[in-house]
Amino acid sequence: MIGFLRGRVEEIYEGGLVLDVNGVGYELLVPGQLLSAIGGTGRELKLYTYMQLREDAVVLFGFLTRDDLAMFKMLIGVSGVGPKAGLAIMSALGADELRFAVLADDAKKIAKTPGIGAKTAQKIILELKDRLDLEEVLERKLGADVLTPEAVAAEDGMLQDAVEALVALGYGGTEALKAVRAVELTEDMDVERLLREALRHIM
Repeated sequence: MIGFLRGRVEEIYEGGLVLDVNGVGYELLVPGQLLSAIGGTGRELKLYTYMQLREDAVVLFGFLTRDDLAMFKMLIGVSGVGPKAGLAIMSALGADELRFAVLADDAKKIAKTPGIGAKTAQKIILELKDRLDLEEVLERKLGADVLTPEAVAAEDGMLQDAVEALVALGYGGTEALKAVRAVELTEDMDVERLLREALRHIM
């Protein structure tokens, strides 16, 4: 297996690129967000890879971070989601947006991906939700300090209550989750205050 490739971007095409690694050109399918960020050829890149072995071909998928690759592998572990569908979701949402959508039960957000229907989106949420840790996502997204288990448990419950309240008010699950997580938590924070602060981030 190829863990990663480091080289120069030789060519960019729709859905992928060619990476020149010591004179050998590797074709990789990559997320659309990565292609947009590259901007052009000639850039040095390190891409973490996933290799799909098919009867008629060997296909390489490339990701900028280990986190993106791990999220992609989780996606294609869902029954009915193949590598191309997984790449389409990663292109449309990215790893963080996908986590937010899964944790917020926002199937509509995932279903906006071309080729992904409502049933598949719901299946992704069902199969991935228990595998995503709320506090881990919080730390990754917001750069939060390490919390004690007691504080994590208390904050998890408060965050969940606030998200549910916002959804009940008519906001989308992903939008509600983002707004709640944008609030700087303090020791004297309660659900009501958290909700008020979150509403400010939405408005």
